[in-house]
Amino acid sequence: MIQQPFDIAIPPGVPALRVQGVRKAFRERETGEREWRRVEAVSNISIELPRREILGILGPNGSGKSTLIRMMATLLVPDEGRVEVFGYDVTQHRLKVRRLINRVSVEASFFKKLTAEENLAYATGLYGVPNRDAQRRAREILDRLGLPAKKLKVPLEQLSRGQQQKVAIARALLTSPTLMLLDEPTTGLDPKSRREVQQFILEVRETHDATIVISTHDMDEAERLCDRVAIINRGRFEALGRTEDLKAQHGPSLEAVFFTLIGESMEEGALSEE
Repeated sequence: MIQQPFDIAIPPGVPALRVQGVRKAFRERETGEREWRRVEAVSNISIELPRREILGILGPNGSGKSTLIRMMATLLVPDEGRVEVFGYDVTQHRLKVRRLINRVSVEASFFKKLTAEENLAYATGLYGVPNRDAQRRAREILDRLGLPAKKLKVPLEQLSRGQQQKVAIARALLTSPTLMLLDEPTTGLDPKSRREVQQFILEVRETHDATIVISTHDMDEAERLCDRVAIINRGRFEALGRTEDLKAQHGPSLEAVFFTLIGESMEEGALSEE
């Protein structure tokens, strides 16, 4: 098991994640228009996650799922409401929260001219993880994800999209997050790599006592990984529950549930812009 850095005290009995009445709006205007309009991206969402739960967030592009995850990750400040990670408010205790979480997004951020090894060393150095331990663990993780150790010596810009995403996942795990926020982490991966990442996510939950929030367009992925699923549309949760319960209420498959609640399939929703 990876040791948690910084010895941050986690209050006993608190949920891993608590979101209470959160709202977030942005201003935007259409091309050619002079007037700005207010668009509410997240509208009065509340949820609690116990430790070691995997929550899936499903929604068409522009539904608010990425905005919600970015507020959990301290990257956006809620306009209203409160987000707590293991009892720490994400606004008041931002640095403590950041030591307890890590985020993997569909567009991983790297120094593209540096090698994978150099990128991992930089990230783990920020968290106080010894470089020798980090490099050993990085090789273990990447080998488990099917990425040869020799790729650590290659500049990130020379790696494929899928290989870069595996490095991003390794980077997240090397900083020992207690809460992992995965924003479409398997998008762009081939089926074999996608399955390897999914299996590794399940193993991390078991071996690292991690709580995981994952947004995805992949219905099979949601069914395989998630204890509960939240379906979001226009900034609101349309449904929240176990996959079996949602299918019993709304349709024979998760795709059917999504279509019933949203009025379109995931593929149709994915055509719009975030």
